[in-house]
Amino acid sequence: EAAHRAAFRMTVISESRDEPSHRRIQTEIGSALVSVTDPEPPGRPAASGVIAFPTLPRTVETQNGYALAGYDHPLRLSNLDKRFFPDGYTKGDLISYYASVAPLLLPHLDDRAIVMARFPDGAEAASFYEKQAPGHQPAWMPLVPIDSAHRGAVIHYVTADRPESLMWLANMGCIEIHPWLSRVRSLHASDFAVFDLDPAAGSSWDQVVAVAALLREALAHLRLRGYPKSSGSRGIHIYVPLDPVHDYARVRTFVQRLGHLLTAANPENVTMDRHIPNRAGKVYIDSGQNRAGATIAAAYSVRPRPGAPVSTPLRWDELESIDPTSFTIATIWDRISRYGDLFAPVLLGGQQLDQAEEALGIEPG
Repeated sequence: EAAHRAAFRMTVISESRDEPSHRRIQTEIGSALVSVTDPEPPGRPAASGVIAFPTLPRTVETQNGYALAGYDHPLRLSNLDKRFFPDGYTKGDLISYYASVAPLLLPHLDDRAIVMARFPDGAEAASFYEKQAPGHQPAWMPLVPIDSAHRGAVIHYVTADRPESLMWLANMGCIEIHPWLSRVRSLHASDFAVFDLDPAAGSSWDQVVAVAALLREALAHLRLRGYPKSSGSRGIHIYVPLDPVHDYARVRTFVQRLGHLLTAANPENVTMDRHIPNRAGKVYIDSGQNRAGATIAAAYSVRPRPGAPVSTPLRWDELESIDPTSFTIATIWDRISRYGDLFAPVLLGGQQLDQAEEALGIEPG
C-alpha cells in the first residue's frame, strides 16, 4: 500500500485548540515521513534520483508509458524524465514530491474541489487553468458537480483523497494544487479569511514581513488567530480559520475593511489599490481571493518557478530571518521532520467574525 512507503501512521487530529495539542499533532505528522526499509518492488523509481524523497514511487514500463506499482489504485504515468524545471528537476520528481508530501497535504484538500493549473511542458512553458475534469481521469477519482452561473452549466471538478490522486494531478502537469476555500459540504461558506500579501515591483521582503506583523497585531486586537505561509515566491498568505458559517461576500468585506485600515495606518508600505502601477514599492493586500470559485495555491503546493519552491507554512517568529524562496521540493523535508504540519490548526476552524465585524463597524448583512 502507499502508506507503508512513507511509514505513514494514522494521526487523529484533535478537536482541542490548545497549543500543546497542536505541537503533538505536528510532531506525529513529521515523524510519519521517516523512510523505512521495505522489500524493493519491481520497476524503476519515478524520480530522477537527484532528490532524496521520503517516498519513492516505483513504476513498471508498459507499451503506453509506465504503470504505478505498489499502490492500491491503478495509475498510468508518462514522460517521467521530462525536464519540468530549469534546474533539471523532472516530471517524475514532481510526482515523487506529491507522493511524499501526501500525508500533510491531503487533509488540506479533503472535500474540496480542485482547479487544475496545468503546465504540460513544465514551469517555463505555456500553462492554463482547467476546471472541468478532462474525462480520462481514473475511474476511482471522485468528481464534484458544481453549478456555474458564469457558464450556465455544471462543472465536474476533480478532488484528491489519496496519494494516487496527487500523482495523477502531477502527471497531468499540475505543478500547483489549487483547492477551493470552502468544502463541498458547505460550499458557499468559506473556511478561511485569506490575506494575500503580494509585494509589488520595488518592494522588499522586509516590507512584506512588516505588513504581516501589522496584520497579526490587528488580528490579535480582534481576538482572531492567523497562520502564515510563504506564497512560494516573495509574498505571504495569512489564513484566518473560520467556522463555515460566513458566506464569501461577508468574508471578503471583512478582509477589505481590515486591509483598508492597515493601509491608513501604514500608507508607505501597504496598498489596496487595484491599479498595478499605483502599487509600486508597496505590499498589495488582495482581498479578491475571498470569493466563490477563487483559488490560491495550497500549503505544500509547488510553484512553477526556478528551484521548484514550495508554499510553506511558517512560524511567526521566523519571518524576519528566513529566505522565503529557500523551501523547495529538495529542501523542505528536514523542516517537515522538525515541525510537522504548522498549518494543522487552520483545519480546526473555531472562529467567527461577529465581534470583529462589530469592532470594525461592519453592518450585519
